[in-house]
Amino acid sequence: MKDERFDDLRPYYDEEVPEAMNRIAENEYFSALVLFIYPGMDVERVRAVLRSHTSVSDFQFNTMKDVNERVITRSIRHFTYEGIGELDRTKSYLFVSNHRDIMLDSSLLQYALFRSGYPTTEISFGSNLMRSQLMIDIGRSNKMFKVMRGGNAREVYRNSLHLSEYLRYTIMEKCESAWIAQRNGRTKDGYDATDQGIVKLFTMACPSDPIQALKDLNIVPVSISYGWEPCDRRKAYELYTRKRTGVYVKEPDEDVKSIILGLMQYKGDVHICVGEPLAEDDLERLRGCSLSMITREVAALIDDRIRRNYRLGYNNFIAYDLLNKSKTYALYYTLTERREFMSYLRKTITRDTEDPDLMREIFLRIYANPIRYIR
Repeated sequence: MKDERFDDLRPYYDEEVPEAMNRIAENEYFSALVLFIYPGMDVERVRAVLRSHTSVSDFQFNTMKDVNERVITRSIRHFTYEGIGELDRTKSYLFVSNHRDIMLDSSLLQYALFRSGYPTTEISFGSNLMRSQLMIDIGRSNKMFKVMRGGNAREVYRNSLHLSEYLRYTIMEKCESAWIAQRNGRTKDGYDATDQGIVKLFTMACPSDPIQALKDLNIVPVSISYGWEPCDRRKAYELYTRKRTGVYVKEPDEDVKSIILGLMQYKGDVHICVGEPLAEDDLERLRGCSLSMITREVAALIDDRIRRNYRLGYNNFIAYDLLNKSKTYALYYTLTERREFMSYLRKTITRDTEDPDLMREIFLRIYANPIRYIR
């Protein structure tokens, strides 16, 4: 099903994929990508495989599957997931996830869905990341749709309404599922929280009945937990800089660097829990309430399920005890694991020596904060 209203947002159609594959194969950075994703493989062989893709499914179930499997093999100790089998295969869902890594949160969910025999979802992707033709071609060939960032108040409203209409169209008319983060931008302090504005966006396409609008989307909260937080040092440094100076200015290519670092960095144990969908009773109890109360209560409900399904790891417990100078969770980690974490912490603090105590506290809170809302 095609609707020209959404040509500025949507993923590629199958007939657009061959040209996109050719552009990727001819891109000046293609050899570097091959070296990173397929070390030791002949570049021309990979180029030929890419050019053989004639559909989104070809690209996802060959190239992107390989990318996920290589990330798992090279940077994840154990990758586990649960809850997918409880979903109704005849329904389309809006997966609302906590957001710790620009690419991996959604990409690993797609892999888990694929391995479980479920269709993959469309994926929201910020317009700030869709600047180069290479990123556009890779993203839109991987079922990514664009979320416009920035603009004045009028532009933000118009873009939000357009996105709301697209989500409703995707789930109700195309019968495709979609993934979106619970907030704009990654969680950097370890404290996952759903933006009420995101919930409001879900209702904008059907303003006369916000409860029905939410019910139609079949919202499913998703939790992803990393043993080692992707880009943890970058996140700590950003928070540290904001705390000391009041502002943090990104480098022009910082988001792309964060994507690459997230793929390469060791992540330990990674777990995805697909939670229980928001039920009719969860939403109908709010009928008659103001829109602000509805968005507040639904955000809280999503938060509760994401946090309840978050899997704490030994680094969370170590950081909590170091931060609080306690042994509260000493039974949850070994002496070796504590020493490994402390060695990593020392290397992080040396990045800036002007206020090492502040840097230490910020870094520890990234790992310790999940305990505050789970235990």
